[in-house]
Amino acid sequence: MNTESNFILNRIKAVKYAAKGFWILITSEKSIIAQVIIALIMTVIGFVMKISATEWLFQIFAIGLVLVAESLNTAIEKMADFIHPEYHKKIGFIKDISAGAAFFAAIFAVIIGLIIYIPKFI
Repeated sequence: MNTESNFILNRIKAVKYAAKGFWILITSEKSIIAQVIIALIMTVIGFVMKISATEWLFQIFAIGLVLVAESLNTAIEKMADFIHPEYHKKIGFIKDISAGAAFFAAIFAVIIGLIIYIPKFI
């Protein structure tokens, strides 16, 4: 088998693993499930409020930012729990920082939402 075929097969395998991780996240992780529900609600609101294409871009970016941050937070927490299952001050600190990153994303998503939707009610 040539190198080009291996590259393509490896990319197909990588997509398979990524899709598996995506499925695990959206079916088993409560924080991701909650964020997906919020994303769906905001998508419906976007259609109801007839937001512009530019507003859609920002809203989709905000949704993606939160989902990525929550996903990485989950991965860091799972890894930390695997490495050190008992409570440890330094592991707790790492998990808090990871959760803080997801919180940053959520804050910016709320700000983007306010910028998009407050003018529609004024």
